[in-house]
Amino acid sequence: MKYYYLIALYFFAGLAAAAPLPDDVAHALKQAGIPLADVAIEVRDRNSAKPLLSLNAQRPMNPASTMKLLTTYAGLELLGPAYTWKTEAYLDGTLKDGVLHGNLILKGYGDPKFTVDQFWLWLHELRGRGLKEIRGDLILDRSFFELQTHDSAEFDNDPMRAYNVGPDALLINFNTLRLRYLPDGNKLKVMSEPALDTIKLDNQLAPQPASNCEKWDDTLHIQARGDSVILLQGGYPSECGEREQNLSVMPHTRFVATVFTALWQEIGGTLKGEAHEGALPATAKLFATHRSEPLSNVIRDINKFSNNVMARQLFLSLGSEEKSTATIAKSTQTVLTWLDSNSLNFPELVLENGAGLSRKERISAHHLGQLLDSAAASPLGAEFVASLPILGVDGSVKKRLKNSAAASHAHLKTGTLDGVKTIAGYVKSQHGTDYTVVFLINHPNARAGQDAQDKLLEWVQRQ
Repeated sequence: MKYYYLIALYFFAGLAAAAPLPDDVAHALKQAGIPLADVAIEVRDRNSAKPLLSLNAQRPMNPASTMKLLTTYAGLELLGPAYTWKTEAYLDGTLKDGVLHGNLILKGYGDPKFTVDQFWLWLHELRGRGLKEIRGDLILDRSFFELQTHDSAEFDNDPMRAYNVGPDALLINFNTLRLRYLPDGNKLKVMSEPALDTIKLDNQLAPQPASNCEKWDDTLHIQARGDSVILLQGGYPSECGEREQNLSVMPHTRFVATVFTALWQEIGGTLKGEAHEGALPATAKLFATHRSEPLSNVIRDINKFSNNVMARQLFLSLGSEEKSTATIAKSTQTVLTWLDSNSLNFPELVLENGAGLSRKERISAHHLGQLLDSAAASPLGAEFVASLPILGVDGSVKKRLKNSAAASHAHLKTGTLDGVKTIAGYVKSQHGTDYTVVFLINHPNARAGQDAQDKLLEWVQRQ
């Protein structure tokens, strides 16, 4: 009996040690119409086992994009900061005097950031190796990722948005075109990068007064008409100056084939056959290999700019092996095994894609805080922390608390979905103490909860 009494006493003493929710945080939540029951918070001195502040911290919550913290930390530990992805070019035929009598095969292994610029340089390399004319077909091997059919409209019925792009073993330029809007008086020019002859931009946009340049694209209505026309309608606020946005306008295979054809012709190459998806033939011989940026660079893009498709590519790569396909199931099991090996037991954890663009993914504030503590203590902790946006300086928190004493004193990852507003990371107090902070909101009014989150960050910085 005495043993159980001591355990209970220790438990309740731990609860008593936690500070109450700061008044200004509670007031901001009340003003936003967000009940405390729909909020989970944990604040902890990284050198203390007891939380400074804890509210509903054991409750499973939708973390939105803060789930990328798990994916990127696992990537660093499992793959290493110097890890690179490859994309291979094979020749199935005879190359003589610059002419390939046969097919060119491109096989992808999940490179998250194979941009148009890099693709253009690689095609120049193929030219430099002696390939000028392809008498056969262009075959695109995307088989390294074993995936179900991706419906880019499923999440929010906005299939052209870059954040809805699905993963692909042969991903080029995030499967997106960049549209640039160039106002000139009463005229508005729209150009695409890369420029594709097979895509026509039907520009029916009209100039309109700017009410809010932060939301300059709210009045744009963009849709694909068939396979070759992008219709742009609505109003464009010319006073907002030049703007740009990335849109996904066609399926992966067609996009890669279209970009290849345009760039290959631009550098003087010719393709006589067709471009289509297919498997690498056993008779093909390796011709050239492209290597991606290292993982340490990739996780900076994922976390600072919350790039969903890059996170999905990385998540799939966690469970992949050279001679077998990558699947969500393999990656999920790999992550669970890795967590267990690090004594991180998260029974409530639900993974769907590792990016947080999900209605299913779950983790508690307590365990997300544990994960952050583990990452900071890792030999690779400096790489991980450096990948997070700096409060008031860059990434997704560039415009938050710019004039606050907390600016530049926090590395934080944010997450936003309809009904979800989250933030998690590290805050250094004015006296130099390092704190781990997690603040998750799951409520229809979640978007109005940013002020409460900011007030908590300032409160922690003052500790």
